[in-house]
Amino acid sequence: HIPEGMSFQEAATLPVFGVDAYHYVDQARIKPGQQVLINGAGGSIGTFGVQIAKAQGAVVTVVDLAEKHEMLRSIGADEVIDFTQEDFTQNGVKYDVIFDVVGKCPLKKALASLKQNGCYVTANPSGWVMMNAKRLEKKTGHQILFQPSENHKANLAGLLKLMADGKLRTIIDRSFSLEQVPEAHRYVESGKKKGHVIISLPEETSLR
Repeated sequence: HIPEGMSFQEAATLPVFGVDAYHYVDQARIKPGQQVLINGAGGSIGTFGVQIAKAQGAVVTVVDLAEKHEMLRSIGADEVIDFTQEDFTQNGVKYDVIFDVVGKCPLKKALASLKQNGCYVTANPSGWVMMNAKRLEKKTGHQILFQPSENHKANLAGLLKLMADGKLRTIIDRSFSLEQVPEAHRYVESGKKKGHVIISLPEETSLR
């Protein structure tokens, strides 16, 4: 059931992007005060991931375009990095957890930016990552996580609890009509969207 006060547009983001974010962040077993970096934080999974990590007590650094930084700070980001100006793997900072939402950071570079016994999580693993994860875990002592969620009901319940506690909200950038789906795809593919893009159907639309 949709929680009281939540719109259908907001609710539509939860079963996929919200559930995925909750699953991947929860896997990392974040402890209060730990340093967490989220690469690709300004999108659908990332905006949820920032808030979930903050709710678990993390100090969160985000990586995304500069035009998304104000929004990311508004949902709890402590530090912001513009990937067009700075490579976080080269700044000498070590993190307890790196959540690579987009899967674009080379794994070896990401592992080198982790503290001892750190955790690397990705929602978009390449075949190379999946094939080499166990070998690199043994070699580096880091944990590498990429398995998709299998317990959607529990993850959704966790999301709703955070929302009820005022610790999580949905960021919706734009809403498009069904006729504007091609335009919506072009906007998403531009990489500029902040949070979610919604396709809204007219109330009289009947899907059979």
